Amino acid sequence: MTSLVPRLIACFDVRDGLVTKGHAFQDNIDIAPVEELARFVYDEQIDEVIVFDILASAERRGPDLDMVRRVSRQLFVPLCVGGGIRTVEDMHAVLAVGAEKISIDSAAVRNPDLITQGAREFGSQAIVLSMQVKRVAPTASIPSGYEIAIDGARTYTGLDAVEWAVRGAELGAGEICVNSIDQDGTHAGFDLEITRTVADRVSVPIIASGGAGTAAHIAAAFREAGASAAIISSLLYSPRMAQNVGVRALKEQLAELGITMRPWMEPATSNLAATG
Repeated sequence: MTSLVPRLIACFDVRDGLVTKGHAFQDNIDIAPVEELARFVYDEQIDEVIVFDILASAERRGPDLDMVRRVSRQLFVPLCVGGGIRTVEDMHAVLAVGAEKISIDSAAVRNPDLITQGAREFGSQAIVLSMQVKRVAPTASIPSGYEIAIDGARTYTGLDAVEWAVRGAELGAGEICVNSIDQDGTHAGFDLEITRTVADRVSVPIIASGGAGTAAHIAAAFREAGASAAIISSLLYSPRMAQNVGVRALKEQLAELGITMRPWMEPATSNLAATG
């Protein structure tokens, strides 16, 4: 399913308050304080931001609410938060400090009813089902050839990714993020096959994640894979990129490729200066 206006989403994996960037979920490099990068991408007119507290599950704690609060104060675009969210009470807590959406991943696999509980309490539009998918040899139990992993891709579940996406949408998820473990941090392009397959099977918006390296990769996710949004983290700030690209430049490149994005808006101070 595609939306009228495709979205670009900055996704920050955060540990100890710092944005960190890995390759295939390994070899992480710390980048900068999360609130600084949040302000940077907001000033660049990003469409949405997703923040994952990547240590919350391993440390068996709830989400870092102070971190969410610091980030939310820098943004006036939708903020989605994931990591350590296991209960409706956790959802209430992150929404209370500034998030608009909740991303659930491992907790949803362990307790699928959490999707329904969240959708009933806050509306489906607030619940994003995030899936970490790994290409495997197709089997009777994994016919699509893509398996769901949890716990930061450390635990493989035996769940078929497409079947889990369909179930998640039926349970009430309002959006599904399909993150390719194989493509993560490679800058070689999204896994269009699994993204397209999921998009064809569900009626909710799909976020393509893992592998963006050029505007052409993003355009392919929208045109060929049916994504409504694309995560562009590596392009924005990864030290493994030869040259990072800003949001405005990406939107201009996408426009040249025929993809209509939310237009650049001149900052209010510029408008005041022009009329003053």
